[in-house]
Amino acid sequence: MRAAIEELLTLLDLEPLEHNLFRGRSPQIGWQRVFGGQVIGQSLVAANRTVEGRYCHSLHGYFMRPGDPAVPIIYQVQRLRDGRSFTTRLVNAIQHGEAIFTLLASYQVEETGYEYAFEMPDVPGPDELPAEEELRKLVDERAPEEIKRYFNRPRPIEMRPTDFRHYLTHDKLPPEQYLWIRATDQLPDDVLIHQAALAYMSDMTLLDTSLFPHGQSVLSDEVMSASLDHAMWFHRPFRADDWLLYATDAPSTSGARGFTRGFFFTRDGTLVASTAQEGLIRRRTR
Repeated sequence: MRAAIEELLTLLDLEPLEHNLFRGRSPQIGWQRVFGGQVIGQSLVAANRTVEGRYCHSLHGYFMRPGDPAVPIIYQVQRLRDGRSFTTRLVNAIQHGEAIFTLLASYQVEETGYEYAFEMPDVPGPDELPAEEELRKLVDERAPEEIKRYFNRPRPIEMRPTDFRHYLTHDKLPPEQYLWIRATDQLPDDVLIHQAALAYMSDMTLLDTSLFPHGQSVLSDEVMSASLDHAMWFHRPFRADDWLLYATDAPSTSGARGFTRGFFFTRDGTLVASTAQEGLIRRRTR
């Protein structure tokens, strides 16, 4: 698994081209479009390269065009504001002369103040759940070929769902999902790398939750799905190479779109990050 982690770190290590200009690549694994989490993570890295002494506390992005894995992605950073407490950056991810994704990221100096957070849901811990091999078996039986290829290659992210039912049935399920997730090997002791890695992970399974009430999943060939926008907030320190519970729920689906929220908890129950996303969930016409 170390090779997969090294590939992820290389993926997140953008090449500087010019002042405020960076280049990223995509893994050549046969996908027809770039994974959304990759573009989010790389955009955050590009913004991070232009900020000193502060960490990102929130990001908001829009997916505008599918990314092409065959060509590099150019990340152009605009330094919108450098204030006494907050810093703001705008990143445009560009391919073939057009923006495929745009990210607005905010940074803050470290401060103390009021403290409160949701409690972690009461679910089985990662050591009580089947290893990812069980999930891989289900994917092999039911998923499209490109998903199978992804799951059957060494990957930098390990996932352990608390419930496998949506992979096995078309039953309508409650719009909630609990998934333990982590990097498969140790990451460097750098807050920025862990934030970028979690941003990469955060696009995994999130949209899928909005399909549960309809008896579908993103692995179904009956559904066309794609992330439309993505927001993330970093609340407290964490390590992306230790187990984090990704608790998601979907308050609404309408207009061929699903809206989903997510919360990341450490094993001791600390809420460390939150997400929100709306995505396309369109019925395929045959």
